[in-house]
Amino acid sequence: MKTALVFPGQGSQAVGMGKALAHEFPAARDVFKRVDAALSQNLSQLMFEGPEADLTLTANAQPALMAASIAALRVLETETGFKVAKQAAYVAGHSLGEYSALCAAGSLTLEDAARLLRLRGEAMQKAVPVGEGAMAAILGLEFGQVVKIATEAASDLYLTGAICQAANDNGAGQVVISGTTAAVERAMELAKLAGAKRALLLPVSAPFHSALMQPAAVAMEAALQSVEIRPPTPPLVANVEASAVAEPEAIRSDLVAQVTGTVRWRESVAYMSAHGVTRFIELGAGKVLTGLIKRIVEGATAISIGAPADVAAFSASAKP
Repeated sequence: MKTALVFPGQGSQAVGMGKALAHEFPAARDVFKRVDAALSQNLSQLMFEGPEADLTLTANAQPALMAASIAALRVLETETGFKVAKQAAYVAGHSLGEYSALCAAGSLTLEDAARLLRLRGEAMQKAVPVGEGAMAAILGLEFGQVVKIATEAASDLYLTGAICQAANDNGAGQVVISGTTAAVERAMELAKLAGAKRALLLPVSAPFHSALMQPAAVAMEAALQSVEIRPPTPPLVANVEASAVAEPEAIRSDLVAQVTGTVRWRESVAYMSAHGVTRFIELGAGKVLTGLIKRIVEGATAISIGAPADVAAFSASAKP
């Protein structure tokens, strides 16, 4: 049985994430202590106690989600003996989760991942003035249909400087679009006319994974040049390629492209499945990826580990 480790992205955060793990396991406490020190901020207290409005801020949510994921992984390792390099065939993450995946595979240090995600969050927030960009979830249409709709919305003559593109191909009939507010709203109208079950605006602060994020991509390109990236073990299935990469310069390039590019999650999961993965372990806050994977790959085993009970259940299932 081949296993892949997967790591969630923004939107999975919740006040209290990681708190129970930190209470029970020294390995989790060590992760949070190191992230707090790297950022010169008591981020763990914000994660455990809130307020939610501050945790939801992009600059806080991104490193916080990574910290929660790596804390869960370190507990899994220490309590069950799971060895990432030997027992995982791939790692993958949804958007910012790609940094968590690289940290898990030894490609980035925990401290570098935290600092990069803080910068990434700040750069994304600054890239577009509030209100000028939007994101929306389109449910019930195929990815190709949504791409055509986004292109049509962006080409409407009455929308000056319009941008609309597919930001996330999450699978299971769920595609997220991103761009200028008027173009996204027009795409929502077109999607409903095309038979979409739902088209709803998302409560996000910026149009992530669109061309509007180019200033953030420039900032990340500069930041990534100063960070050591080692070959990940196991390889990373990258968002922008939906295939395995292990060469550091390719990873560096993909992390920059990811800021403005589509998160090809459906294809990434399909790639891992086609290469023999039958068990997916989601580490960190929430169970969003677990649910998507079960709908993308029929018969796949997908479990989430983010609390002490999850670790205990995994340990029990691993015993002969």
